[in-house]
Amino acid sequence: MWMSPMCMYSAAADGEDVGAPTDFHLAHLASRAVGGAGLVVVEATGVRADGRISPWDLGLWNDRQQQAFTRVTDAIRSHGSVPAIQLAHAGRKASVDKPWRGNQPLSEDGGGWQPVGPSAEPFAHHPVPHELTAEEIQQLVRDFAESARRALAAGFQVVELHGAHGYLIHSFLSPVSNKRTDAYGGSLENRLRFPLEVVDAVRAVWPDELPLFFRTSATDWLSENPADPREGWTGEDTVRLAKELQARGVDLMDVSTGGLVADAEIKPAPGYQVPFAARVRDEAGISAAAVGLILEPAQAEEIVSSGRADAVMLGRQLLREPYWAHRAAEELGEQPQWPDQYGYAVARRKAG
Repeated sequence: MWMSPMCMYSAAADGEDVGAPTDFHLAHLASRAVGGAGLVVVEATGVRADGRISPWDLGLWNDRQQQAFTRVTDAIRSHGSVPAIQLAHAGRKASVDKPWRGNQPLSEDGGGWQPVGPSAEPFAHHPVPHELTAEEIQQLVRDFAESARRALAAGFQVVELHGAHGYLIHSFLSPVSNKRTDAYGGSLENRLRFPLEVVDAVRAVWPDELPLFFRTSATDWLSENPADPREGWTGEDTVRLAKELQARGVDLMDVSTGGLVADAEIKPAPGYQVPFAARVRDEAGISAAAVGLILEPAQAEEIVSSGRADAVMLGRQLLREPYWAHRAAEELGEQPQWPDQYGYAVARRKAG
């Protein structure tokens, strides 16, 4: 059981420490390591300032941010978990307010910036993004690689590339958001080009012995709706991508869905995304993690023991229950590995 990356919108937003993790992140992430998560994945972290979802998102493009992250990785590792980080660029969904303040696009006067994308195709009611030039795309490839290099120096042991939920990499993959007519658009081969260039650049600086993950939205949820005329990214496309990623040294696909369009018809239910992870694992032969409304230990155990996924990623359930893994161990007949500092209290509770 691993902790899924979840944005907290709590990074430093002003001054020299902009984008750096705060005491909140230290407590938030270390507590999930204490709680027994085998892998703790830091939220979507911008590879450049204008690649963050909001001004309060984490970033990893300078020395101050890199140094601040070492405190986080040390804490996660000290409690027996593995520190991981998700590197991201928000693309056309960038420059928005905090969710609890409406998640609306921010103007430049309000601290925002112009978003970018493969094409001048806005997300929902967001501003029209700047269409990236070929030269700007190549700079972004370098930005991902530089952030991966910094992640290694900061003590992370796993890097995940965010290729899901309508953010930049995903928006290059889907024909709904990618209307380019050059080498980065049109055919599936061309739409794969930017994501694969990012993977190649990151794998070149990331040690072979350390895992590289890729989070994908396995469907835009458009082809599943016969009434929707739009042709988006599909499960079949995801299998093709997975095969290409594995050939380039990606070790695991973190399989989610959706996020590209705001009006897709989605019917969430417990484990509703698991079949997409199973298909990637079975048809592409790459390890896969399942995510999405995985709530109970028996449910998670069945997903892994049945071979539908190699790991489960818990998100909101771990916000509600940081020590979920210890409860799972007890319910599944194992001995929870509590820290020594907590063991006395646990033992006393069992003894009555």
